Amino acid sequence: MFHGSMVALVTPMFPDGTLDRTALDELIEYHIEQGTDAIVAMGTTGESATFGIKEHCSVVRDVVTKVDGRIPVIAGTGSNATQEAIELTMGAMEAGADACLLVTPYYNKPTQEGLYLHYKAVADAVAIPQILYNVPGRTACDLLPETVERLSSVPNIIGIKEATGDIERSRDILARCGQALDIYSGDDATAMELMLNGAKGVISVTANVAPKQMHEMCELALQGNRSAAQLIDECLSALHRDLFVEANPIPVKWALYEMGLVTTGIRLPLTVLSEQYHEVIRKALAQSGVDYE
Repeated sequence: MFHGSMVALVTPMFPDGTLDRTALDELIEYHIEQGTDAIVAMGTTGESATFGIKEHCSVVRDVVTKVDGRIPVIAGTGSNATQEAIELTMGAMEAGADACLLVTPYYNKPTQEGLYLHYKAVADAVAIPQILYNVPGRTACDLLPETVERLSSVPNIIGIKEATGDIERSRDILARCGQALDIYSGDDATAMELMLNGAKGVISVTANVAPKQMHEMCELALQGNRSAAQLIDECLSALHRDLFVEANPIPVKWALYEMGLVTTGIRLPLTVLSEQYHEVIRKALAQSGVDYE
């Protein structure tokens, strides 16, 4: 059910930080028209860490309603508090999401046993399909392959978003878990290679601004067509790199603003992209062939 280019959707906001629900609806239509294979709402790129539970669940509900079953919706529901992760996951299931994406518990720095028990507690409490999310560069917490293997036996844990960019680690997880767990890339720069090695797709930042190209690249990579996939991926390489010149989602939100799709709204402690990087993002958009004039 979950494959290909799955956009880690930004959450559009007005300059004062309040939600821009009209822009959110328009972004969803844009992605469906451009071929995006699934929408991930309220993940890292959606600024989930700045939302309370009630507002977080309302955005997930809005996305599910607007998508209306046309493509899958995955809700980010991770937290560094296990009970809060359970509440968010329950809220996403009640809103009609197709699955949940749960980042490792950041800041707490749990042991591997703590990580195993955290994820098992959420999975046991809420029956919705769940995808693990490992991004140690942001969480100071690394979900190791042997712990992923243990969790793969939990029936409703169906996949992992592996954002380390380490192809060998992903091969290790594939070897350990086989068909019990799908792997999704969380790193645009290495996503094509990971799909050619058995991953089912990518949860992508780049797809926010180049959805059609990312969908086509993923489709080719999943078919095993390296040469054709690589032609597209090379055009996107500057976006893969430069959408991280400052902390995600600062650059991608500015890119979408430059494209006329959102305002400059972003929530503190994040700020609007520094002026020194504006031309960098413009050049990356031009190289990618994104048409937004």
